[in-house]
Amino acid sequence: MTVAVKGNMNGAQSLVHTLIECGIDTCFANPGTSEMHFVAALDQIPGIRCVLGLQENVVTGMADGYYRIAELPAASLLHCGPGLANGFSNIHNARRARSGMVNIVGDQATWHRPFDAPLTSDTESIARACSDWVLTSSRASNVGRDGARAVKVARRYGGGIATLILPSDSSWDEGGMVAYPLPDEAPKEANPHAVAVAARILRDHGKDTLILLGARATLAHAQQAAFRVACATGASLLAEYVCARISRGRGRVQLDRVAYTGDAAKKQLWRYSHIILVGAKPPVGFFGYPGQPSIHHNPETIFHELSRYDQSAVSALSQLAEVLKAPKVAIPDPGPRPDAPAGAVTPEGLARTVAAVMPEDAIISDESVSFGRGFYRETFAAPPHDWLHLTGGAIGDGLPVATGAAVAADRRRRVIGLQADGSAMYSLQSLWTQARERLPVTTIILSNRKYKILINEYSGVGATPGPTAMNMLDLSDPNIEWVKIANGMGVEAERADTLERCGDLMKQSFKRDGPFLIELAIP
Repeated sequence: MTVAVKGNMNGAQSLVHTLIECGIDTCFANPGTSEMHFVAALDQIPGIRCVLGLQENVVTGMADGYYRIAELPAASLLHCGPGLANGFSNIHNARRARSGMVNIVGDQATWHRPFDAPLTSDTESIARACSDWVLTSSRASNVGRDGARAVKVARRYGGGIATLILPSDSSWDEGGMVAYPLPDEAPKEANPHAVAVAARILRDHGKDTLILLGARATLAHAQQAAFRVACATGASLLAEYVCARISRGRGRVQLDRVAYTGDAAKKQLWRYSHIILVGAKPPVGFFGYPGQPSIHHNPETIFHELSRYDQSAVSALSQLAEVLKAPKVAIPDPGPRPDAPAGAVTPEGLARTVAAVMPEDAIISDESVSFGRGFYRETFAAPPHDWLHLTGGAIGDGLPVATGAAVAADRRRRVIGLQADGSAMYSLQSLWTQARERLPVTTIILSNRKYKILINEYSGVGATPGPTAMNMLDLSDPNIEWVKIANGMGVEAERADTLERCGDLMKQSFKRDGPFLIELAIP
C-alpha cells in the first residue's frame, strides 16, 4: 500500500487523515480516556462530522442507520472492550442488515496491558463475535495502513463490519503515516448458470415458484426487475421478514414480507415447489418451538440461488428478465391515498394515519414489534418512502437507527419512528442526540406498557405464565412517562389517545426542524 507523510504526526492523526482520504465523513462517538488522542485529532483535522451518543449501543445503532440510507459506512468510536460490549447488540443487528461500519475501539497502551488494569479485557475476542474483520494496530506507523484496510472491508458491496482496536500508545506515538484508499470491491456478477437455471424453473413452474427478495433486492430498481419477471412467468414475490431497507409506497411494488409466526408463514410458503433466492436466505422460524419444525416451507420445496447478498440483485434480475424475454411493465397503481382515520387506536388505524399524513420520501424506522406486523397492507398507497426494520432481533435499534438515518439524510428527509415502548427503553439516549443535532425525527411511542411480544411468545413455547411471570412483562408499575422523558432529553413531546390526535401531532411535527415525540396510548 502506498503511504504519504503529511509532516510529523502521531498515530491518531494519521488515522483521521486516512479515514477522510477513504471517504469517511461521519463518526458516531462515545469516547473515553484511551481515545483522547483520537478525539484531539478529530478536533485538529477538519473533514469528519462527530456525533455524540450517550451510550455505545446508541452509537453503533446510529452507524447502522446511517449506512442503510447513505449506503456508505461511518465510523464509530468506542471505549475499550466494555464499550464495545455495550455496543454489541446493534453491531449484531447491523451485521444482519448487511451494513458496513468501521468500529474504532480504544484500548490500554500495549505496555500497560500486562498489569491487568480494571478496564483491561479481551477486546479482540469480543470484536470477533460481531465483526467480519478485526485487527489490533500496535504501532503508530501502521495505524493509517490498518485504517485503510478497515474501510475497504466496510465499503465492500454487501457490507462489512470492521473493528480496528487502537491501543493508546499507537494513538499518541509519533511516526504516523497516512494511507491512500484501497480500491473498492465491485459487486460480483451473477453466475450465468444460476440465471439459466432460474429461467428454466420459471418457464416450467412459474405459478408454483416464489421469488424471495432480500438484501438490496428489496430496493426500488431491483423490485421493478423482479416484478417484470413475475408478471411474465406467473411467479409470486415476497421479501424476507428481516428487511434492512425496503422501498415502499406509490410507484413501488406492493410487496409483502414472509410472516413472523409459523402458522402464517406456512400458509404463505407451503404451496411453492420452488423458491428462487435473490440476496435472501431460506426462511426459518425466528425461534424453535416445542414440537414445531424450524422450517416453514414445504420440505419438498427446492431452493435456487439466483444471487447472493454480495452480488448485484438488479443485474441478476435484469439478466433473468432478458433471458425470459419479459416485457417491461408498469407498477400497478395502489389506489387512492387513505384519509386520516379517527377514533380508537388500532394497528390498522395507525398504519392508515401514517400513510395519510407522511411527507414524500420519508424514512420509517420500524421497531413496532408485535403491534406493527400488519402495517404494510395499509401503507401501499402512501407517498414513496423507505422502511427500515429490526434485522437481528436484538431489540433497542429503532431509536438509534432513526437517528443515524436522519444524519445520513442531512435534514432533507423526515424520519418517522414507529417504536414499541419496552424496546425504546434500551436506547432512549438517542432522543438526546436527536435534540443536540436538531434532527427531523418524529417518534411515535406505542405505549401499551407491557412486553406484548413476550406475552405472545409464552403460548408459542408452551409455557403457562403465572403472576410472577406476568409481573416481569408488565411496564405499568410505575408507568413510564414518555413525555417527561423526552422533555428531559430536550425533545418536545405530547400524548395522544386517539388516531385523529396522533395524526394532528404528526402533521405539526413535520413543520418543525427538530425532533418530536408522540406517546400514543394503546388500549
